[in-house]
Amino acid sequence: MPITSVRMPDQLMDKLETIAEKLDRSKGWIIKDAVSQYVERIDRKEKMLAETRQALSELESGNVVDGDEVMAWIESWGNENEKSAPQV
Repeated sequence: MPITSVRMPDQLMDKLETIAEKLDRSKGWIIKDAVSQYVERIDRKEKMLAETRQALSELESGNVVDGDEVMAWIESWGNENEKSAPQV
């Protein structure tokens, strides 16, 4: 596993050491966990942005379903004459 070093202000290092002691974990474990959570958060944001761009592209191309059709479909759920999902 590769190793890296991180420079941080003394105040942040003091807080990190305090947390490490409270959690009975190493500073390295806490840093790795924090970076992992950060990377996952960025990945989710990038995925959401890509999905938003795709949705906007579909909207601009007219690839949409009428809202009234969707509402009629939802209102039919559980009824004897339940409708099929609206198609684009």
